[in-house]
Amino acid sequence: MISFKKMKEGVVLYGRTQYDHESGSLMFVKPRQIMEIKDVELEEKGFVLYIHEDFLNGHNLHNEINKYGYFDYETNEALHLSAREEELIWELFYKIEAEYTNNQDEYSREIILTHIDSILKYSQRYYKRQFINRMELSGKTVSKFNNLLSEYFDNGQLKLKGLPSVRFMADALNTSPRYLSDLLRQETGKTALELIHIFLIAEAKNLLQASQNTIAETAYFLGFENPPYFSRLFKKETGLSPVEFRKQFVN
Repeated sequence: MISFKKMKEGVVLYGRTQYDHESGSLMFVKPRQIMEIKDVELEEKGFVLYIHEDFLNGHNLHNEINKYGYFDYETNEALHLSAREEELIWELFYKIEAEYTNNQDEYSREIILTHIDSILKYSQRYYKRQFINRMELSGKTVSKFNNLLSEYFDNGQLKLKGLPSVRFMADALNTSPRYLSDLLRQETGKTALELIHIFLIAEAKNLLQASQNTIAETAYFLGFENPPYFSRLFKKETGLSPVEFRKQFVN
């Protein structure tokens, strides 16, 4: 579903998350996600475009649609459009509507899917702009992310609860995992999981230099239940095994 609504009041629940009411919002929902809509009043006209997943079969969009991460975002991360962006999205919708309601022929499906694809591509561009704007307004997400990781480590949560998941980090920062990773990638070129690994390897380097703990003890201290996995990750990030890294500092 692709939905454009300027809501005056009412409630839209997407899973457990309440949809925000900022004007000019595009919302994207993939199949089999749960929604609840009640007492909605719109400021202006909007549209809801439903596309059955089978409609994409045999078309490039069947696979390409999976790369649009905003279908996995929570609805409080809807896309907010400028006036010009709204105008362009409406133009594409009207072309889809005209093709759908006119006498359809062998070209109709391809034309409709082409316009849907254009909406998705423009939305991807606009989300990138939104990431940049929100980054300027709310501060560096990566700083908040790293501060949260430091608190998790300093409070002993690594030892008690193990490695923090991307879901845990996203919940703590009031966002969804996919949106968080996209926002971090915009700022740093790294996903949330990659940044968690980078933080842990930095801590591992310190521990390997500053303590006499075994490699396994270091891995357990950092929340890794599987020391060989820790060793593989360490070598992937540094080019050296933990043993090789430690030997550099042994006289």
